[in-house]
Amino acid sequence: MKGAILYELGQVPKFGEIAEPVVQQEGQHLLRVTAAAVKNLDKARVSGKHYASYVDLPAVVGNDGVGYLEDGTKVYGQGITGMIAEKAIISGNYTPVPKNLDDAKAAALPNAILGSAMPLIIRARLQEGQNVLFNGATGVTGQVGVQIAKHYGAKEIIVTGRNQAVLEQLKGYGATQTLVLPENEEELTAQIQAIHQQTPIDVVIDYLWGKPFQAILNAFKGNDIHHLASTVKIVTAGDMAGKEIQLTSAILRSTDIQLMGSGFGSLTKEELIVFNKVILPEMFLLAAQGKLHIQTEVHPLEAIEQVWNKPMDPGTRLVITL
Repeated sequence: MKGAILYELGQVPKFGEIAEPVVQQEGQHLLRVTAAAVKNLDKARVSGKHYASYVDLPAVVGNDGVGYLEDGTKVYGQGITGMIAEKAIISGNYTPVPKNLDDAKAAALPNAILGSAMPLIIRARLQEGQNVLFNGATGVTGQVGVQIAKHYGAKEIIVTGRNQAVLEQLKGYGATQTLVLPENEEELTAQIQAIHQQTPIDVVIDYLWGKPFQAILNAFKGNDIHHLASTVKIVTAGDMAGKEIQLTSAILRSTDIQLMGSGFGSLTKEELIVFNKVILPEMFLLAAQGKLHIQTEVHPLEAIEQVWNKPMDPGTRLVITL
């Protein structure tokens, strides 16, 4: 079969021929793949710097995708074998995909939903009428997150980022306030403090960490002993702006901040089942109805070597079709 094949760690996958995968045990399914997204995780595993980098080479790359089971059912699944190939093996924990949902969009959505719906719904337990701040919202996951927050009834949706054009676009997705990240940390702290005083922020979903997050964290610090606690649930789901922050005891003692993370290591097996069986089907349905949007750039499998490292427009996911 044809696939995107990695021959050496750190190199770009190449279009080529490789043996078809074979179902090894009960509960596994053969999938005829039609679309697979290329994500940061895929690139990290190929680079050889990820803890889950490929060991046995050559290997087909790609962690998840959309395709058809042998009975003709269209599904999204995570690969037991590499997914950017004509065929792949997936587990039984797959998710049906609406027939009228474009395969490329269906392939692009799950990773973004995992990085936005799970922080919002499972970790922060967003309630209707609450106010949400997305820090670093101009990427694929942030854009999807804004739409999901609106769907679940968030009142105020505040978004930060460096791309003014994308921030303006997010208003069409449900954002009510936009904030271009300034270079000065104290300025950002003051801006968030002003917003927090007018519309108390209940939930923060952070994709940046580093200095921008440090500035936002400082904005929630109480200034005197008469400060009344306001619960703020903060969920980190990325570290695009830095790996470390300085967290002082005073910040945690002066207000009711609940700081947590969202990722595979922080989600239980049961929560991931809820993702596949409840949250993802609901989001697929919204997308099929034109109520959840994601931008994709689609290329055929034959072009994998040329497009693997191609710069994408802000908020756009690369998808390979077969």
